[in-house]
Amino acid sequence: MEKWSLMTITVLLALTVRWTVSLGSYSGAGKPPMYGDYEAQRHWQEVTYNLPIRQWYFNTSDNNLLYWGLDYPPLTAYHSFVCAYIAKLINPDWIALHTSRGYESQPHKLFMRTTVFVADLLVYIPAVILYCFSLKETSTKKKASICALCILLYPGLILIDHGHFQYPLSLGFALWGVLYLSYDWDLLGSVAFCLALNYKQMELYHSLPFFCYLLGKCFKKGLKGKGLVLLTKIAGTVVVCFAVCWLPFCTDMEQIMQVLRRLFPIDRGLFEACMFSSPPPRLANIWCSLSVLIKIKNIVSPQTQLKLSFAVTFLSLLPTCIKLTVQPSLRGFKFALVSCALSFFLFSFQVHEKSILLVSIPVCLIINEIPFMATWFLLVSTFSMLPLLLKDGLLLAYAVTMLAFLSACVASFSIFEKTSPEDLQLKPFSLSLKGHVSWFKSFPKIVRSLFLLSVTLMGILSLMSAAVHPPQRLPDLFPVSVSIISCLHFLLFLVYFNVVILWDSKNSRSQKKIS
Repeated sequence: MEKWSLMTITVLLALTVRWTVSLGSYSGAGKPPMYGDYEAQRHWQEVTYNLPIRQWYFNTSDNNLLYWGLDYPPLTAYHSFVCAYIAKLINPDWIALHTSRGYESQPHKLFMRTTVFVADLLVYIPAVILYCFSLKETSTKKKASICALCILLYPGLILIDHGHFQYPLSLGFALWGVLYLSYDWDLLGSVAFCLALNYKQMELYHSLPFFCYLLGKCFKKGLKGKGLVLLTKIAGTVVVCFAVCWLPFCTDMEQIMQVLRRLFPIDRGLFEACMFSSPPPRLANIWCSLSVLIKIKNIVSPQTQLKLSFAVTFLSLLPTCIKLTVQPSLRGFKFALVSCALSFFLFSFQVHEKSILLVSIPVCLIINEIPFMATWFLLVSTFSMLPLLLKDGLLLAYAVTMLAFLSACVASFSIFEKTSPEDLQLKPFSLSLKGHVSWFKSFPKIVRSLFLLSVTLMGILSLMSAAVHPPQRLPDLFPVSVSIISCLHFLLFLVYFNVVILWDSKNSRSQKKIS
């Protein structure tokens, strides 16, 4: 009972923070004609409830795709329909066809916020709790509660889900997939990840680690025996899951192709706006950062952009995927989720600033193993979304949740005492340097200094972005600065995570779990 009492307090605190943030502004509030992501979610409810399924992804007189046209997989559409059904029972005006466009009221805001709250309670939070109890390092009730508290207080997800407005379902399903795989429930893990992928196509960021880990397990068992049986079961499970999710759209090939065109609009190019355009893309990936010096969209065709981004992304994640396939382990799988998602975020095609959450949630899963670096990354990931958060009027929520998260991690994990090569999982790498190992004697001090410099820089830029008017000649100076500084951080983190993965001898041993 005491174990669950501590966890209950943790969950109540996390819920209180979420509800407090949700009382503030949301994306596009009072800003016609397009409003923002809040209106997009409401509009999808309007479309899915009032129109037949065959029209959900097509441009018609009743469904103008230029006005927040549905561009996520079928599971998002089904979820919108369920929310719309409930909304119709409460107030039909909320989802009335055409006339509900841009609808804003306090009761409707309460309804929409509650749907996110319920999604958190039903999918994401239970997965976090069970995951923390499953970890060997958090086998005691206190450690599990502390780990869960830090994960649930991660400000990036709170601010985007309960501030900006977004549902945590795809990340929640992916987390359930990791949890099931940690217990060797491979088929359930496959189902959970298929649900995540069919809710948001951005879950492709995590697809290669899931694929390589499960394939590696099959190889390890032997493809002429149990491994082949497992591979067949997993393949069958995936096919059935996709068939069920896509069944209403399988009436003809044009339906399927139209959905795919909406999910992957290649013609838009690497990103939808260039740096120092209006508005700036506010994106901390390599292409937007490079566009400050080189206007890539002006000199390279969309098809060439696609090939370039694919090649760079593939090469950046290839070593990690090979290592995971050859030496499958749960620990290696979790680190691969981080590395591969970060490669996708930095180098892939059409990335949104919110996509950094696809990297952050896997980082949350290893916060107990590398608390210092995980805390640092999670702070930077939230900072990278600052322009978006300021646009939504979430400055106060951003400042408070960042400070609360940093305080919780410092108090819970004593992160400044966890900066040795061993604590940062860099001991094998340092030993491989042989003659240069002596340099690592001052490594903890260097890392702590860099962390403090980084946090100070983020704090100063946050204050300047909120309070200082930029020069007239450079109106987007602060958003661009945030993006470039964040991108530089992420590139260094990518190198760090790849070093940990490739030099880690522990990945060759299966990690044991205890409940």
